[in-house]
Amino acid sequence: MSDQEEEALKIIQSQRQGVLQSELWKILEIDSRKCSRIVKRLLDAGLIERVEFRSDGIKTYLLRAKKRAIDPCVILAGEEILPCIGCERECVPEECALLLDWMYHLAFEEFQE
Repeated sequence: MSDQEEEALKIIQSQRQGVLQSELWKILEIDSRKCSRIVKRLLDAGLIERVEFRSDGIKTYLLRAKKRAIDPCVILAGEEILPCIGCERECVPEECALLLDWMYHLAFEEFQE
């Protein structure tokens, strides 16, 4: 994936509601044709979805990142689930005792394999 494709994907992923294609090329500071090619590659890769959208009577497209299934191995250490899921604490991840303990279990599990 090219740097511009990665940048476009990050911009699209950062907006929960999506990004208008007519705005994306302005944000990326590229022309609309180049933006269309980038969007096509992201669509073909299955990373985004495109929905027809009318803005001030002009047809454009709303681009949204596709949600991908999470590999359960990423959130499990042994039988312990990542403590951040559902956590309501406002903490600094580097200082969170629950997260550090979970990471310790994960590292210990990998060491035993």
